[in-house]
Amino acid sequence: MEMFDFFLFGFYATYISKAFFPSDNEYASLMMTFMTFGAGFLMRPLGAVFLGAYIDRVGRRKGLIVTLALMAMGTVLIAFVPSYASIGLLAPTLVLIGRLLQGFSAGVELGGVSVYLSEMATPGHKGFYVSWQSASQQVAIIVAAALGYAINVWMAPQQVGEWGWRVPFFIGCLIVPVLFLLRRSLQETVEFEQRKHRPSLGEIYRSMVQNWRLILAGMLLVSMTTVSFYLITVYTPTFGKSVLKLSTVDALVVTFCVGISNFFWLPIMGALSDKVGRKPLLLLFSALTILTAYPALVWLTQAPSFMRMLEVELWLSFLYASWNGAGVVALTEVMPVEVRTAGFSLAYSLATALFGGFTPAIATGLIELTHNKAAPGLWMAAAAACGLLATLILYRRAAVEGRALAHQRATSLTP
Repeated sequence: MEMFDFFLFGFYATYISKAFFPSDNEYASLMMTFMTFGAGFLMRPLGAVFLGAYIDRVGRRKGLIVTLALMAMGTVLIAFVPSYASIGLLAPTLVLIGRLLQGFSAGVELGGVSVYLSEMATPGHKGFYVSWQSASQQVAIIVAAALGYAINVWMAPQQVGEWGWRVPFFIGCLIVPVLFLLRRSLQETVEFEQRKHRPSLGEIYRSMVQNWRLILAGMLLVSMTTVSFYLITVYTPTFGKSVLKLSTVDALVVTFCVGISNFFWLPIMGALSDKVGRKPLLLLFSALTILTAYPALVWLTQAPSFMRMLEVELWLSFLYASWNGAGVVALTEVMPVEVRTAGFSLAYSLATALFGGFTPAIATGLIELTHNKAAPGLWMAAAAACGLLATLILYRRAAVEGRALAHQRATSLTP
């Protein structure tokens, strides 16, 4: 649901900009749209703190129902807001409110689901289980891209611009009742039910403050995930149409293939991380991203074509999915159990708010500022460098803590 709406907002950014943010300057109009898209991500840290603490306090199942209700409210609002021509400044204001509601909910959505899956996983399969949270998002990308393709085939461009772009949002609203039924049927995790002490909200917040270094390191860790995901999915249609001057259909087909590629690689790499460990995959694929992201986009922009764009995006998809398959479950493992949802969600939300969510706007701005169409590749490489640094920090910390614990146990056993 979350990724379906987020992708639609990115894909139909040009139509949304004309409907809610009209301007004589196309660049300025598009930037206002992407800034509104990014504003929702600024609410994510707040959602992570308040809703994450709520889930750690009352349980995974109840919390996930609350987040869905908030997400649904934001989606319905965006789908039914009249255009600027009809209600003036109230239109962009309501769209912004809808994005803020979605952002507040999404702040804990991924964390809540990832923690739920990690606690439900059978021994030795956490990576595989948790990877399905990200893999499920790819279904949203595939369906949204397919809907966009169908709309562009069946409708004239003028119809799409006037009202056709709203159709997928309406379909998103129809999904909500099904999701409520699914979440009401969830079982609470055994690990949560067996916890004898349920920390108060105050205890959770104090623990988060005490672990601020860990949360910041976690934020750097998942910056690679957030930037690469929004670059290869949400921004790809706009990049293909506005920058590479390819057709809308070409951009949609590429995005559709990226969704399939992500869906294929994520569970495989999650399972592989269960076998070889998280650290080797994180080091390998962050290094590969640093070395190849920008050169790949340079090669694409030198002679833009459908096949080149497909090849480059599938390579970036492989890098993203391979990293993410190990990275998300790693973040659930480094967080203290009493603040697992809140800590995970805050780290992820900060990364999304500061890096990933504004990726479409940053990519657009970098191209305008540098006049270099491949500049988004530098942004992805920078995010990978953050992920590499965080991996070294977190696993060095884990090794130190492991040696300290082993020493403590050995000392306690000494007569």
